[in-house]
Amino acid sequence: MITDVPGVLVGHHERVGDGWATGTTVVLVPEGAVGAVDQRGGAPGTRETNLLEPENLVQRVNAVCLSGGSAYGLAAADGVMRWLSERNLGFPVGTQPHEVVPIVPAAVLFDLPRSDWGNRPDASFGYAACDAAAASFSQGTVGAGAGTAVGSLKGGIGSASEVVGEFTVGALAAVNAAGEAVDLTTGRAYAADHGDFGVTWPSRPADLPSRRTDLNTTIGVVAVDAALSKAEARRIAVAAQDGLARAVRPAHTMFDGDTVFALATGAHELPDASGPFGAAARPAALDALCSAAARVFARAMVHGLLAATTAGGVPAYRDVWPEAFGQPPG
Repeated sequence: MITDVPGVLVGHHERVGDGWATGTTVVLVPEGAVGAVDQRGGAPGTRETNLLEPENLVQRVNAVCLSGGSAYGLAAADGVMRWLSERNLGFPVGTQPHEVVPIVPAAVLFDLPRSDWGNRPDASFGYAACDAAAASFSQGTVGAGAGTAVGSLKGGIGSASEVVGEFTVGALAAVNAAGEAVDLTTGRAYAADHGDFGVTWPSRPADLPSRRTDLNTTIGVVAVDAALSKAEARRIAVAAQDGLARAVRPAHTMFDGDTVFALATGAHELPDASGPFGAAARPAALDALCSAAARVFARAMVHGLLAATTAGGVPAYRDVWPEAFGQPPG
């Protein structure tokens, strides 16, 4: 899980049923973390991403808000800000403890067709997701994954992590891509070789109705317990986008607004030039973290696919290929 990175918490709030299939996920870093972002694809919906540019003032963020609801869902970040401000967490702008501005970058995905029109996340979703934030959290049709779809199948929230030396790299993805995550002629996930997912990959084509490709967007966060600059953290986010591209085909289309945030909590320092590898030590260590970021983001996307349940009229992988989970087909 992304919460294997110490200091990172995750909370969800969603509504599914009675005309609803949408929600919000918050990645909370109460102690703050250096933040960065990489955005690709032609249809992004974001908030507070410019402040993450390396040349800008703010260095640390307090939370990242991921939400359904397309541009309407950006309102969920208001609730995250209120939750943080009530706890005096944010960028200090005055002399009193409560005089802070919480730093909450946000990104949204397009899931409007899965809910009745007008049913979308608002500030109450972001506040409730913060209230639910913990080191243990659910995957699948929860939070921002409640109304997601990936190609012909239901998407969901997925997470993964990996240890690289003394560092831990974790990822969380809300899987909602225009492209397919699965070879529909076999049932095998495109990123199946990135880990042991506890399933037996099938080898038969799916009988799926054709689904009109909606506007989509996969959004997510990759976190690491390294002390990084904003520019170095952005390299982590760039690498995570490579993992996204391994997991869906095609990726980063004009109908996706794929956005990945990076959080560096700073618990461990990268090696410096005083060691035996000299000036190459720090970039080499960063490169190893980047490679891990790509792997864990790809794995997180597969976990989101496998954990999803049918919702909003989109069939889940587990219902199309139940034999992958040891259930009889049909």
